[in-house]
Amino acid sequence: MHSFLKNTAKEILEKHENLQNLSIVLPNRRAGLFFTQHLGTLISEPTWMPEVKTIEDIFYQYAGQRPADDLTLIFELYRVYQDLHPNPEDFDRFFFWGEMILKDFNDVDQFMADAKRLYHQLAEFKEFESDQSFLTEGQVELIQQFWNSFIRQDRMHQEKFLKFWELLNPLYQSFQASLDVSGLAYSGKLYRKVVEALDQLEKPEKHTIFIGFNAFTGTEEKLIKHFISRFGAEIFWDLDGYYLNDKNQEAGLFFREYQRDKVLGPTFPEIIPTQIQSRNAKIHTYATPLKTNQANLVGTILEQVKGEENWEETVVILPDEQMLFPILHSLPDQIDKVNVTMGYPVKNAPVYAFLEAVLEMQRFIKIEDGKVLFYHQAVRNLLSSIYLKTANPKFCEDLLLDIQAKNQINISQENLQKGGEFFALIFQKLESDQLFAYLSKLMEDLAERLKEEPLQRSYLYQCFKQLTRLREVFAKQDALRVNREFFIRLFRQVFREVKLPFEGEPLQGLQVMGVLETRNLDFRRVIICNMNESSFPPSAGLNSMIPFNIRRAFGLPVQEQNDAIYAYTFYRLLHSAEEVHMIYTTSAEQGKAGEKSRYIQQMMVEMGLEIREEVIFVPIDQKSPEEIIIPKVPEVLGLLDRYLIRPDGTSETAFSPSALSVYLDCRLKFYLQYLAELKEKDEVSEDIDAGVFGNLAHYSMENLYQGFMERKKRDVLEPGDFKDLQRLWVFPAIEQAVRTHYHLEDAAETKLNGQMAIARDVLQKYINRILEIDATSAPFRLVSLEKAKKYQAKLLIQTSQGSREIALRGIIDRVDELNGAIRLIDYKSGGDKKEFPDIPSLFDRENKKRNKAAMQTMFYGLLYQATYPENTAVLKPAIFNLRELFSDDFNPYLQLKQAYKTGIELNDYRDYQEAYEEGLKGLLEEMYDPEVPFSQTDDVEKCKYCPYKEMCGR
Repeated sequence: MHSFLKNTAKEILEKHENLQNLSIVLPNRRAGLFFTQHLGTLISEPTWMPEVKTIEDIFYQYAGQRPADDLTLIFELYRVYQDLHPNPEDFDRFFFWGEMILKDFNDVDQFMADAKRLYHQLAEFKEFESDQSFLTEGQVELIQQFWNSFIRQDRMHQEKFLKFWELLNPLYQSFQASLDVSGLAYSGKLYRKVVEALDQLEKPEKHTIFIGFNAFTGTEEKLIKHFISRFGAEIFWDLDGYYLNDKNQEAGLFFREYQRDKVLGPTFPEIIPTQIQSRNAKIHTYATPLKTNQANLVGTILEQVKGEENWEETVVILPDEQMLFPILHSLPDQIDKVNVTMGYPVKNAPVYAFLEAVLEMQRFIKIEDGKVLFYHQAVRNLLSSIYLKTANPKFCEDLLLDIQAKNQINISQENLQKGGEFFALIFQKLESDQLFAYLSKLMEDLAERLKEEPLQRSYLYQCFKQLTRLREVFAKQDALRVNREFFIRLFRQVFREVKLPFEGEPLQGLQVMGVLETRNLDFRRVIICNMNESSFPPSAGLNSMIPFNIRRAFGLPVQEQNDAIYAYTFYRLLHSAEEVHMIYTTSAEQGKAGEKSRYIQQMMVEMGLEIREEVIFVPIDQKSPEEIIIPKVPEVLGLLDRYLIRPDGTSETAFSPSALSVYLDCRLKFYLQYLAELKEKDEVSEDIDAGVFGNLAHYSMENLYQGFMERKKRDVLEPGDFKDLQRLWVFPAIEQAVRTHYHLEDAAETKLNGQMAIARDVLQKYINRILEIDATSAPFRLVSLEKAKKYQAKLLIQTSQGSREIALRGIIDRVDELNGAIRLIDYKSGGDKKEFPDIPSLFDRENKKRNKAAMQTMFYGLLYQATYPENTAVLKPAIFNLRELFSDDFNPYLQLKQAYKTGIELNDYRDYQEAYEEGLKGLLEEMYDPEVPFSQTDDVEKCKYCPYKEMCGR
């Protein structure tokens, strides 16, 4: 197998006898490690090895120092900024664009740009036009293009940009002086310092050889050219004629420039290698529907490798680091050694997610009456985590149920800390100056709890190291106060860049690498995942305060250079590859279509190689979901026995009008909800929907009239009673309704959020309106209220097993007696109508306008008459629809109304009792008919808001 490093080592060995007199410089340490290995295999007798180092080692050696960390440098930059700016913003706002400025300053120095001319002021543009001797015509044109586009901007944008732009040169100059005083530096400053003193460098004792470079920064290029021209250094290029000779190939961009250079040009080999075209590699591309499918595909490709295999010659390249663990879990058994060169991001670890959730919770803490309250969503997330569940599983389970039952939006610190010591540590309000100490304590506590999980402890250790470093840096900034919001943002940004390094033998086993780690390394078999545009090459642009045209004019890197670096990294993998597998996904992600990488497209067009493309399908059923039918086998029919009256006159349960209405809407829904008992998942809701509002209205009216009867010791309401009810008792009735609905104790305070406060005010208006309507009807006698009595009945039907009595049950919101008539009143918060054409229509499931409310209210007539068979009074069903209360012609009574005809008020349920019971019997007999299965409704409109629609595929 062709190997650039091995071939270079062989050539050096043949040319230089004394290796100890050599200094080998490579782009990175990994390439140096493999170079040393190849050199070792070529040496046949003991000898001193050459010095092997990276280009940055040379710069830092000559500079006599190493760069400070970015956070320390940004603090120093902020100090300078405060001195220059008349109204400096806070550090937390400065930090995120301060990072960008620091990166720009690093680029300015790395590429030897003149900062003063780069950050030229627009006010001095005429002076600039008259002094262009330091720029080429192309550079002048680029800068003029920028300023011309700038002048076309509106005045406000011009002033904002100028104000910012004018600050940058003084900031750069002052920052350099400040760093010189403090003894700090960033890498670009050190590189520039070395290059500006090249003439003072003494010739190194060892002969220098540069190997495998592609893209130099300005400072690197000057140093290497100085070493070649003054010290006789050598350079070995890792390149191929495929992209060097083709001017359209971005991979050869830098090489073509260097080939034209008078110093670097002569160092190029006389005969340019043509490995890519001559190798005739087998190239396969695969299209997978989802990213996760790639891991299984990689495992399948490796599984097909037969016989003895030198796995060191196979590499799996992961442009997306999130694919690492799925790939490792999918490797076949014959691979016993794996070398992972990329670190795994701590941000993907459960322990990091837990730490972030704890900090996120701090953002939503409330203080009410001296009590610390935590927002329910953050609390539920933490209580559901494995760490708290392990600490006290029963407490977590009970508290989650309690939060749900009481619909608690905010949970008190007192209740949360009852879980134990660990809960007391988690659920506390933190001030800004407590954050570092708190997180340290939390990490130490977690480490104790994770003794049996070494991987999680490793993640935690990396987090702890980073936290300690941050703490030390912040400790040196005496005058700086870090607020909680900034700390959380900084925590996320800094910690998400932390990676867990893998330990192993780098020269053995299957190689799993990131893209840039493959530089100078050669493999016989190459497998690349995520070969999607925006992944390889990445789509992220350069974040910079310096406009594109200005960057380009002053020789600073732009996206074109980034693209060239990634293109070269890709194509050089083909130098030695005999087998290449490229996998891309077709699914859209983050709003972007799944598009294959431009490199695949280029190879298919430009190379005369045979590329086999394969689409990997995940077996899925493309057919529409089949209709779900539950036949009434004996086991299913047995579930209906619960509704039968037993010999002792009781039943396990009974049919309610809402259950019967569900059956009429959809037989399958009835089966799932009432027989299979698949309940909807409850959620804590901060919204006051129609259901919640209706419940509060029911409870409020019941509290109001029940309280009246208890206080007055009578059940008849006179017209004079309503004034006091409205003035004194409506508000307490609503407060008690809130306690009832949210399962609060009587002594508990009903702290209302904004929506609840509005709902309460609206509810007061509705209840006052009901009292006004009732006052016009008074006197009337209250017979029963919602909770006071459950009405029951039984109905004889014919089944395949003979005659059976079915239990019926219901709760009537209010029963009263007015002018000798018994009113059966149902409170409704929706838009229910009172009109229906006839009794059979109430049981007609094909009727899309079937009146469910009327069917339910008539059901109450059946229950009342069955409970009081001796009753001879008129039974008048009524609906108090809250939406209609304020209508001038409000009428609560049911109406029999044919289309385009005047309605007839339903005065007495008993006049329609026989027809209603007949319809109900037919419905129940169908339900108990073994030949009628529980099937889906044909009316898909009814499925829109059904909780079971996902199960049905509707």
